[in-house]
Amino acid sequence: MFHLLGMRRVALLFYYRKENRYSLNVILGAIEKEASLGLLPNFDIFFAEDRTIFPLAEELTRSFDLVIFLFSFFTTQIFQIFPLVGRLRHALPREKILFLAGGPHPTGDPFGTLNAGFDFVFIFEAEESLPKFLKVYLSSQDFKGIKGIAYLEGGRVVSTGRPKPVDLNDFPPFAEISGRINPIEITRGCPFACSYCQTSSLFGIKPRHRTPEVVLRYVEKLLARGIKDIRFITPNAFSYLSTDGKKVNLSELQTFLKELNRLVKSKGGRIFFGTFPSEVRPEHTTEETVALIKRYCDNDSLVIGAQSGSERILKLCRRGHTTADVERAVRACLKFGITPKVDFIFGLPYEEEEDVRATVEFMKRLAKMSAIIHAHTFMPLPQTAFQNKPAGRITREVFNAIRELLPKGKLFGSWERQMEFAKKIEEYLRSLSQMRKRGLNLSYGEPLV
Repeated sequence: MFHLLGMRRVALLFYYRKENRYSLNVILGAIEKEASLGLLPNFDIFFAEDRTIFPLAEELTRSFDLVIFLFSFFTTQIFQIFPLVGRLRHALPREKILFLAGGPHPTGDPFGTLNAGFDFVFIFEAEESLPKFLKVYLSSQDFKGIKGIAYLEGGRVVSTGRPKPVDLNDFPPFAEISGRINPIEITRGCPFACSYCQTSSLFGIKPRHRTPEVVLRYVEKLLARGIKDIRFITPNAFSYLSTDGKKVNLSELQTFLKELNRLVKSKGGRIFFGTFPSEVRPEHTTEETVALIKRYCDNDSLVIGAQSGSERILKLCRRGHTTADVERAVRACLKFGITPKVDFIFGLPYEEEEDVRATVEFMKRLAKMSAIIHAHTFMPLPQTAFQNKPAGRITREVFNAIRELLPKGKLFGSWERQMEFAKKIEEYLRSLSQMRKRGLNLSYGEPLV
C-alpha cells in the first residue's frame, strides 16, 4: 500500500546482506517503533540484495516520487559497495533518489563514504537520528539540529555532532513488525578500547546493558515465533550487568541465566551464551563463569579473545589481559567439557620475530590442551589506534603453524581472505589521506585502489 507524505510517495530500500542484517534489523525496528507511535508515515519498505537491487530500484523510481536507499557496512565491503552506489546513481533519475549510510565504516570514514556517492552518513548510533532525519527532511525542515549526521558542504565534511548514547531499553533489538529477526543485543560499549578494534570508538567505553526484564520479554517474543535457539550480541558475554565492564557481576549474571533457562527450557528451547555472534574475555572466563554456562546454557564451546601470545604485543594492543589469563580460561573450559575456541590475530603492528615465535608456541600449546584456534589477519580499520599501520601479513613461521594445525582440526578462520582485504584497506586509507590533503573529492563509484 502506498502512503502519502505531502504529495510524495516515498519508498525505503534496504541493501540487505547477510553481513549487515543485524544492524539493519535494529534500524528498521527503530523506524517501526516511531511509525507505530504516529511519529512517522508508514513508509513502503523494500529489501534488495546484489542481484535484485538494480531491477527493483528501477521499478521503484518509476512508481515512487522518492526512493531512499539505506546501507550499513563494514570496511571490508567498500570495494563492492562504493562502485555499486556509483552505478546506481548514474543509472537512476537523480531527483528521485537519496543514499544514506551508517555502520562501522561510514562512521569511521565519513569523508570517503560521502565522496563515494552517499548523500548523508549517520555516524555512531542511528536509532534516534535516522527516524528524526526522515521526519524533518521529507517535510523540508532543517535537519542540522539532529546530532549524528555528516554531509558534504563545499567539498568538506560537516558533522552535526556526536549523538548521545542510546538507551537499549528504548528500542527493539530487531524489526518485529517486518519479521526481520536476529539475536538479542544485550550490551553495547566496551571499556578496553583495543588498538585494532572499532567497538569502543563506535559505542563508547561505558557498557550499556539491556535490562534482564526487557531481554526476557524479547526472548518470549522469539519463542512465540517458534525460534528455539536463543543467542545474544555483546562484545563480552561475561560482562553483562557489570557496571564497568571490567569486573564480572557474578551474582546478577547467575540470576539472569537462571531466569533465562527457566523461560527457554519451558518452551523446549536452547540457550547459546558466549559463542557466536559473541565472545568472552579470557580473564572473565573462570571456573565460576564457565560453570554457569555448563549449568544453564546449551553451547558446548566458548569463543575466547586471546589475539597474541606475546605479552609485549598484548600491552601495545591495550588488551588488558595476559597469556596466563588465556591459559587459565582454556583450562576452566576443559574442566567443564566446554571447547575453547581461541581468537588470534596474525600480523599485528609492532610484531618482531620473538613476538611471532611466542604466538606460534602459545597456539601450539593451547592446541595440545584441546583448544581450537580461530585465526585472523590484522586489518587497519578507520577510527582505531592502528588505522594507519601496515596491513597484517602472515610470516612463514605462522604459515607453517597453520599448515600443521589445520588438517588436525585444531585451527579454522578466514585469515587468507582477511590478508587480501587488509592490503586493499591499507592502500585505500593511504589514498584517502592523500586526497584529503590535496582537497580532492572521489568520483562516484571509482575505486581508489
